[in-house]
Amino acid sequence: MAAPTLRSFGLGRRFSLCKWLERWASGQRESHSGAQDLLMTQRKRGLFKEIFPAKGVDLELPELLASSAKAGTAQTVYCGFDPTADSLHVGHLLAVLGLLHFQRAGHHVIAVVGGATARLGDPSGRTKEREALSAERVRENARALRESLERLSAHHQRFFHDGRTWGTFTVLDNAAWYSQRQLVDFLAAVGGCFRMGTLLSRHSVQSRLKSPEGMSLAEFFYQVLQAYDFYHLHQRYGCRIQLGGSDQLGNMVSGYEFIHKVTGEDVFGITVPLITNTTGAKLGKSAGNAVWLNRDKTSPFEFYQFFVRQPDDCIERYLKLFTFLPLPEIEHIMQMHTRAPEKWGPQIRLATEVTKFVHGQEGLESAKRCTQALYHCSIDALEIMSDEELKELFKEAPFSELVLDPGTSVLDTCRKANAIPDGPRGYQMITEGGVSINHKQVTNPESVLVVGQHILKNGLSLLKIGKRNFYIIKWLQL
Repeated sequence: MAAPTLRSFGLGRRFSLCKWLERWASGQRESHSGAQDLLMTQRKRGLFKEIFPAKGVDLELPELLASSAKAGTAQTVYCGFDPTADSLHVGHLLAVLGLLHFQRAGHHVIAVVGGATARLGDPSGRTKEREALSAERVRENARALRESLERLSAHHQRFFHDGRTWGTFTVLDNAAWYSQRQLVDFLAAVGGCFRMGTLLSRHSVQSRLKSPEGMSLAEFFYQVLQAYDFYHLHQRYGCRIQLGGSDQLGNMVSGYEFIHKVTGEDVFGITVPLITNTTGAKLGKSAGNAVWLNRDKTSPFEFYQFFVRQPDDCIERYLKLFTFLPLPEIEHIMQMHTRAPEKWGPQIRLATEVTKFVHGQEGLESAKRCTQALYHCSIDALEIMSDEELKELFKEAPFSELVLDPGTSVLDTCRKANAIPDGPRGYQMITEGGVSINHKQVTNPESVLVVGQHILKNGLSLLKIGKRNFYIIKWLQL
């Protein structure tokens, strides 16, 4: 069958889509308003980029969502996440948020961890084959991703509930339905439904076939497994909508074609935009610029600062994409920003909302403490920071545990921490003002350490040599 045509929500079709929504809304009953609101709101936010097939935009998808609302039932929406690493990253967030917006509208959502598909490696958007992962490594990564997705769902429920009745959030692993299938049986049952010409025509396949490295059979077969995932969820859970990044379009179309051929029913695909850096490179593990969601890979402070540092030309778009803030509130935030741009109001609000979503309230408070301690030289913030926070904030800083002997001096401390050279040069560095303790310069090498001044209430000292070299000292037996 011919590939379904697409309807883009991009800039080129924005006016026509607005007109369509107005016409459609005017001709529907009030019970359809929930579906209209969901699609229109996400269009305005820029979260839904493309919908296929085209007739799904014009009639069937709005009707499907509206009839569900009228009948008091819910549709099921899914998105897949391959465990190629042990953490999700910022590049995954829009797909997660797309699911959550459906959940907030009362629909059931499924996040599928690709414990099976990750063994093959998705070729979409890649110029060379992924590094093969062992079965055990994939299982470990899958467990970590499942925990991460469940944590995001819990934070969403706890911190961003709006009082409406939401749908359910479920995490599955596609290894569960592939582990019992035999290869020959699977190919015999499914292989005849796919045409080689269609599979070969996909952009992700064509670009790889023309590359020097070519494409492995495992990668080529990936789109078949993703299509079968959609079919399995359609049969088992009644799932009719798949979300994915715009680089997943070919794989999603394969799922649409497979389900339509086997069942005669129409299903729908919605893409979300890819997040890129200032140079246009996609954010992710493969590109080497991932901002991870797990604390042990990217601390809450680093995560918070990533969003605080976003430039003005993308901040409004990111507020719409990455937060649940109502659009009128975002408009107000941007209006206030034009009056006082030096306050970085939108950036701080963006960082606050997303950090709380990913790391919870405790993670947000940790990020703020680290920000105050590093950029505002706050002693109060330093005093309440944990060992973990200090290590996260000063990742490259050596960490020493020292016993505070009576009469320990500034010079003694610097030498025990291996922060200054032995002999006259180290002594001179202190007298010339090159050393500070807890953000306060010390110039007398013989000064005895004072608890509450040189040693904080939490038993820590932050030693800085020159402009950039930090040392963390934890005092024992205080």
